[in-house]
Amino acid sequence: MPKGVIVYKGPSLLDGQPIVCIATFASLNAKTGPMLQTWILREDVSPTVAVKTGQDSSVCGRCPHRHFSGGGCYVVPFQAPSAVFKQYHLGKYDPLGPKVLKRFIGQKLRMGSYGDPAAVPYYVWLGLVGLCDGHTGYTHQVDHDCFDLKLLEFCQVSVDTVSQFKKVQDLNCGTFRVIPKGGKLLPTEVMCRNESHGTTCIDCGLCNGTSQHKIA
Repeated sequence: MPKGVIVYKGPSLLDGQPIVCIATFASLNAKTGPMLQTWILREDVSPTVAVKTGQDSSVCGRCPHRHFSGGGCYVVPFQAPSAVFKQYHLGKYDPLGPKVLKRFIGQKLRMGSYGDPAAVPYYVWLGLVGLCDGHTGYTHQVDHDCFDLKLLEFCQVSVDTVSQFKKVQDLNCGTFRVIPKGGKLLPTEVMCRNESHGTTCIDCGLCNGTSQHKIA
């Protein structure tokens, strides 16, 4: 069986450039646990080149943590994203089909192991989430001109400040806020269970958008 599958190939909803979204089935990520991982990549440019030229905006949009913008994104482009990109161009991943779809049933999905889910059409996530038995997802694109609000059915809104947190409350959405060193939880927030209890994402599942939890 292939180690991954192409779930979307087409224009990025963020800037219209060619992207590909690939789901991989064998994850050793200690924080998330063995969730299905999804990698949103420029289809025509390697991740290492994209972060140097700014072409990563096709998959990362306006995220302030982009490497190109001098941010501290925890995903290292020359590691897993580059490996997936190379395997894709070697033809190692099958297109989505009935036989492959069965592999999603009962699994738990991580939306955007690299890249923002907002780059991929809503209907793609709707189909995958419908097959899976749980998911997590985050988006930094609520202020993007092309953002599809329906994505908030599946994703926490990533915020970096208290003012951003307050700004999105009218959306009645779940949030995930990065707390600066020495910062405190807001009254409505709960600490990420991986930080507080060592719980893996696959066992927690609070960051699924629909929970409307405020995570920090």
